[in-house]
Amino acid sequence: MLNAKVTAPGSGRIGVLIVNLGTPEATSYWPMRRYLKEFLSDPRVVETNRLLWWLILNGIILTTRPKRSGHAYEKIWNRELNESPLMTITRSQAERIGAQFRDDGRILVDWGMRYGLPPVGERLKALKERGCDRILVFPLYPQYSAATTATVADKVFETMEALRWQPALRFVPPYFAEPGHIAALAQSVRDHLKTLSFAPELIFASYHGLPESYVEAGDPYYGHCRQTTLLLREALGLPENRLQMVFQSRFGKAEWIKPYAQDMVADLPAKGVRNLVMIMPGFAADCVETLEEVAIGLKETFLEKGGVNFSTVPCLNDSDGSITMLTGLIRQELAGWL
Repeated sequence: MLNAKVTAPGSGRIGVLIVNLGTPEATSYWPMRRYLKEFLSDPRVVETNRLLWWLILNGIILTTRPKRSGHAYEKIWNRELNESPLMTITRSQAERIGAQFRDDGRILVDWGMRYGLPPVGERLKALKERGCDRILVFPLYPQYSAATTATVADKVFETMEALRWQPALRFVPPYFAEPGHIAALAQSVRDHLKTLSFAPELIFASYHGLPESYVEAGDPYYGHCRQTTLLLREALGLPENRLQMVFQSRFGKAEWIKPYAQDMVADLPAKGVRNLVMIMPGFAADCVETLEEVAIGLKETFLEKGGVNFSTVPCLNDSDGSITMLTGLIRQELAGWL
């Protein structure tokens, strides 16, 4: 006779876990330090000698960068809810997607962050405890990179290692070339341009940067960004010289993939470009990189160099077009389970 409690079979529910990068809990020094330490300690994010990096991270970066990063977050902080816009938007995305499945009691939608709160592992366990014996994980990164998509998988599998009864897992693939994603991006550009009092001579599609060494090692990220840009350009009917790809958020002294957004934006006024629009197709939700680095920082650079008009297209966020597109991708992956 078994002395241990025999666990009953699962309820047959399916969990969907929406995952984004993460956010600090507050803009002050210690919350920023905790967040940055978790993020920058990930060997997928910083691929270098671990001992040397530990010394640099703990001896230099974590003593200086929390204050600077906190200042950036202060500029865009959601003061009403006392949280970052990324958390506000990701929560809303999950709630609105969950509403699309409300009539199907088998499907539960939750959300988590790879770094910071709420932790991916905690939300996976919560879905399992609610009877989900199958879980679809959706990393909200349109373009794949080991530094983003793969590290979500790492955390998911790390959580699974501690479970005796593991749910079946699936991941939504990168959606950089999905027709629904391209259509939603293109429509967001059209809608935004209608609100402007000027016509841009140029549109920059800006993506988060990545060290060149990562791409040389086999990371497909650069190719995915190029493909998204090409398809977006075609959807908008624009020539190559009207919609160009750039990369932002460079960190450290290594060579990163080019062209650099900061340099390109600074050079435009001297080349006769006075009106610029930027869109960030690699971000599913507005965050410090889009709201502070681009909408505030690069705007200041452009105007200081002689530019006249600058505007950013909001990320797809929790718009109707975004929710329709994300829900469609989820339904595609759930088809074999329903």
